[in-house]
Amino acid sequence: MKLLVKYFPDLDDNQIKQFEKISEVYKDWNQKINVVSRKDIDEIYIRHVLHSMGIAKIQAFLPGSKVLDVGTGGGFPGIPLAILFPETEFTLVDSIGKKIKVVEEVVEELGLQNVKAINDRVENISGEFDFIVSRAVAVMPSFVHWVKGKIAKRSLHERKNGILYLKGGDLSDELELYRTVEVFELSDIFEEEFFDTKKVVYLPMKYKG
Repeated sequence: MKLLVKYFPDLDDNQIKQFEKISEVYKDWNQKINVVSRKDIDEIYIRHVLHSMGIAKIQAFLPGSKVLDVGTGGGFPGIPLAILFPETEFTLVDSIGKKIKVVEEVVEELGLQNVKAINDRVENISGEFDFIVSRAVAVMPSFVHWVKGKIAKRSLHERKNGILYLKGGDLSDELELYRTVEVFELSDIFEEEFFDTKKVVYLPMKYKG
């Protein structure tokens, strides 16, 4: 928790309570349904929560905007972002039912009013979103194909609507198709060694190939 307050000093009391509760809620659910590796559960704040919040350092979401989290797994990056932006609507999607079951329980236990969890493939999700977020569920060309037509054309934010993707390692090959892509190094934002190779990839909707 100290890490979260260090990098996000403006958290209010309710947000701090919700973030504090995350650890116990996930430890409890992970014993029933394994959604986070045992190693990661002990370092949930750095490996999952703060990593997810890296997106917020690149893009703050406005009230009334809509964000889709694809392949959310146990709820990352969607749940930490939903705590940070309580007036933004988040839709968390995963094709694995037991993971969405955990997400639904976590959302209820944290008292989040701005999260909808759906057990389905993203191709079957209707509606349009300002931003689509995810954590390394596929190479970018595959991901772009999955979410085609789901990004709203009208932008509420200064930054154009598009994809915000948490990735690691060398991305030069998979991103070479996209001339308008921007890559942000999380090591420029967070000091911890875990973030040395971690990045946020931003691809605007009208990307040029």
